[in-house]
Amino acid sequence: MTTMRDFIRGLPKAELHLHLEGTLEPDMMLELAARNSMQAPFPDVEAAEKAYRFTDLQSFLDIYYRSTAVLVTEEDFRQLTLAYLQKAAAQNVRHAELFFDPQAHTARGVAFETVLRGIERAAEEAHRTLSVSTRLIMCVLRHLTEREGMRMLEEAVRWKRWITGIGLDSSERGNPPSKFRNLFRKAREEGFLLTAHAGEEGSAENVREALELLHLDRIDHGVHCMDDPQLVRELVRRAVPLTVCPLSNVKLGVFRSMQEHNLKAMLESGLMVTLNSDDPAYFGGYVNENFTAAAEALGLDFRQIATLAENSFRASSLNPVQKQLHLDELAGYARRCEACR
Repeated sequence: MTTMRDFIRGLPKAELHLHLEGTLEPDMMLELAARNSMQAPFPDVEAAEKAYRFTDLQSFLDIYYRSTAVLVTEEDFRQLTLAYLQKAAAQNVRHAELFFDPQAHTARGVAFETVLRGIERAAEEAHRTLSVSTRLIMCVLRHLTEREGMRMLEEAVRWKRWITGIGLDSSERGNPPSKFRNLFRKAREEGFLLTAHAGEEGSAENVREALELLHLDRIDHGVHCMDDPQLVRELVRRAVPLTVCPLSNVKLGVFRSMQEHNLKAMLESGLMVTLNSDDPAYFGGYVNENFTAAAEALGLDFRQIATLAENSFRASSLNPVQKQLHLDELAGYARRCEACR
């Protein structure tokens, strides 16, 4: 008999909302600090894990940016990225679209090229040895100015052969999508896939503004769209993908518990929801742990879990042929599991 945990474990899937810097586990953080002759943000793994108790997005970001300071060399970024992709492959992630935050590093004197080359080396190795495909999405930090973001966009244009998309992350409060309207217009002209965090700590109005002003291909989080039924209908009509991260939402207080998460209601409303891990080193689980926690707390059935995986491939930046290959594999897997239930 196939249990839900077994089904999730073997489920082919894509991950579309994953911050590479958010995969920096405490043991690697300490290792890189020592290698780079730096003082670590925390004295040991236990102290780091104790510090990972957040009250909101900003309290998380304060620790997140402190921790990224240990990432200095091309090899650091290669090691970080490869460690995530190895975990992803072990959880049957076939394709991953990876966010990275170059401004968090260039502000410390680390060259954009250093960050990108390290990530790309790991991506090439994972494709060759793990059969995991990747795309890179460069995120702009919304608590900084649009002008600063434009400088990063100029770098992304130079490296367009490696960078597929432009995203927007960091503190949502006080930094509405309209702040980056010109940047996203320029990114759209350059042909980048466009995505932005909205409706995580911000309201449904932030989701609407991101959709209408930034002309996004995807919305990251977006859970507060459910506060506006008219917006939900519009998102369904346009089939706009939402990259939801349940463990992150609970850890940051967006929902008080997994049982209160609106993921199931989003699915039942017809929204194109995908399920992702966000910053797994900080939030207690990678993608399979997110699937399992949501399934058990919300009573998701096998069909709904399969739909989340289907949506992940449909919402990806893969070409139609690649998408169909993954969807065919997924359909075959679901049929085999159905026969065993």
